Amino acid sequence: MRNRSMVLALGLVLAWSHGSAAQDTVMVRSGQLTLRALLWRPVGPGPFPGVLFNHGSGSTADPVSMQEPSTLGPLFARHGFVFLFLFRQGIGLSLGQGTADGDLMAQALAAEGVQGRNRVQLQLLEGEELDEANAGFALLRSLPKVDPKRLAVAGHSFGGSLTLIFGARDTAIRALVVFGAAAASWAQSPQLRARLMTAVDHVAAPVMFIHAANDYSVAPGEALAAEMQRRKKPHMLKIYPAFGATVREGHSLVYLNVPAWEHDVFRFLDEHLRQ
Repeated sequence: MRNRSMVLALGLVLAWSHGSAAQDTVMVRSGQLTLRALLWRPVGPGPFPGVLFNHGSGSTADPVSMQEPSTLGPLFARHGFVFLFLFRQGIGLSLGQGTADGDLMAQALAAEGVQGRNRVQLQLLEGEELDEANAGFALLRSLPKVDPKRLAVAGHSFGGSLTLIFGARDTAIRALVVFGAAAASWAQSPQLRARLMTAVDHVAAPVMFIHAANDYSVAPGEALAAEMQRRKKPHMLKIYPAFGATVREGHSLVYLNVPAWEHDVFRFLDEHLRQ
């Protein structure tokens, strides 16, 4: 995988030389799939710290909006980070490559109920979707002007859970930022709760847990932060004031209310990636 990622990365050398903060589309190979990701980079010679972002689940009925990467990419680039927003299988720019995780979970829910959905959710988090995150991270690490010793992973919702599980397996990660991880699934999936508690027990990097007060639930951040405190591991928990009129809007704080978290997140990342 790393060799294939290197080939794709070398194709971006000319783009880097222009020194612009423009958006690029790159390909990420994961098994038989050719996924697409959006890449932003700061102006200047680098090397820069890099951040992989894992979006939440998406489905045919509830697709990932293209506004999401365009909100975050330029922001991270302005703060001096190379930012890679990977569209996992069946979602966004990767439509037609595999089946979206939300569709797979919806099919399991219809066929087997909540237990079936929970089972498929864990299978995705520990299987195909984890492989895809690993492929995206390998590409990010191999890019010109990215410092491979200063890498972070961030994620939202399902992607926040994925970020924690991935973070427990890759010691190259220097920091993790998770927005609303497991907020909509925490109460209904004891298996997911147990899996994420195990993940934070094995994470070596500092973790920042973020919720809006009106997220589906703030219990995941509170419980996972408490577990890291018990283990004396570096972490931060931020529960911001309620935002918007619905829990869905609160859950989407990462995209809808950047000013609420911008200062705190970049201070956290600077502390752990710029030393």
